Amino acid sequence: MHLIVDANIPAADACFSAFGRVTRVPGREITRAHLRNTDALIVRSVTPINEALLAGTPVRFVGTCTIGTDHIDRDYLAAHGIGFASAPGCNAEAVADYVLSTLLTLAERDGRPLFERRVGVIGTGNVGSRVQARLEGLGIEVAVCDPPRAEREGSAGFAGLDTLVECCDVLCLHTPLVKEGRHATRHLLDAARIAVLKPYSVVVNAGRGDCVDGQALCQRLTEQGDITAALDVWENEPDIDAALYRQAALATPHIAGYSLDGKLRGSLMIHHALAEHLGKPGALALGDICPPPALASLTLTDALPVEDALRLCARAVYDTRRDHDALQRRAGSEGMAAGFDACRAAYPLRREFATLDVQLQGEARVLAVPLRAAGFTVA
Repeated sequence: MHLIVDANIPAADACFSAFGRVTRVPGREITRAHLRNTDALIVRSVTPINEALLAGTPVRFVGTCTIGTDHIDRDYLAAHGIGFASAPGCNAEAVADYVLSTLLTLAERDGRPLFERRVGVIGTGNVGSRVQARLEGLGIEVAVCDPPRAEREGSAGFAGLDTLVECCDVLCLHTPLVKEGRHATRHLLDAARIAVLKPYSVVVNAGRGDCVDGQALCQRLTEQGDITAALDVWENEPDIDAALYRQAALATPHIAGYSLDGKLRGSLMIHHALAEHLGKPGALALGDICPPPALASLTLTDALPVEDALRLCARAVYDTRRDHDALQRRAGSEGMAAGFDACRAAYPLRREFATLDVQLQGEARVLAVPLRAAGFTVA
């Protein structure tokens, strides 16, 4: 076989060379010309998979090492007998890490403890459900909105989006992009809802950029300046709205799920899916391709305030401010679109909270419950 694999997919050789010859190409540069003699195409989220790319090629399998599939024309694949697989949940822990790091950083900046806020989680799939569980485990009041789940499971435990907008201090968006139908999510947070957000509200979008009306959000931030936005996803990536970017308190280049652990899980899931497609057993396990963390353990010997302890441990593993600053530097020197993609292509090694074993001694033992709830490993 000949496989074209996005150059940003880690462990590509380990995961795919057993199937045949692997050629690595940057995801945004993959064209039909690359696929003339290609049997399988392995991508991430930046490569649109559709008739324009695949027509007339011998590609018989497409895999995306990501949770999202809105860049994939699945109807076309099905109609032409092309196998398909995605990696739902592969980076869910990483995105939950990102959200918690972001909320802790904004709480520190604002001087308003995270524990005093009420958080609305919009979309409770693989990612949103983990964010909900972590926050509730920390004792933070959480309200959730997920109409498809409420329809399937009953309305108990779910609220409407307008209720969340009215009563929550923080809104975290984790919805897929659905362009049509009763549960369409494009501009779910639209101009009308943005206009009535409570003063001092926080909007965190680590789902899909098109789920927020960026122009309306920019207008509220510019004209009133009484809310805060932390954005990892944007409309028109990578050529994002520079005015909205400048107004965001934290602006990152669609990297919330970019932990090494999450990427490797995605690679491994597509390895197994391709093996199944070919009728062969997938031989790899995550331990075969995942290295040990650089920082394996950290010891606390005093009972810090809970949010301080959470921030300390979070920043020992991952600090969202690093990615904000990197985008600022790259966009300033290379331009917005080029800088956005450059940050993603050269993303530094990042591990997940669970890879840090926090040792607690003496009075610090009172921190065990919140640290576990946040996602860290605590003996």
